[in-house]
Amino acid sequence: MSSYLMTWIVRAQHDGEYRLRLVFNDGRTGVVDLRELAFNDSRQIVRDLQDPTLFQRFHVDLDTVVWENGFDLAPESLYEKALITMV
Repeated sequence: MSSYLMTWIVRAQHDGEYRLRLVFNDGRTGVVDLRELAFNDSRQIVRDLQDPTLFQRFHVDLDTVVWENGFDLAPESLYEKALITMV
């Protein structure tokens, strides 16, 4: 029997520059800094997020963060990135 817990994002807000403050379904809150992703990923859909205005245009949909240009990230990946800042 697996103890795997499904992870999803309940709420997200911009937290300055390329950071997001995320609230997960387990009640924990953490901050992820996506600067490295935006500036090192070669895919155009990700590179678009280098524009600070576009980076701030996101919403929570289908249990994760989705940007205006259609880019999204797996909530499990965001949870792992947020672990070091979780409260």
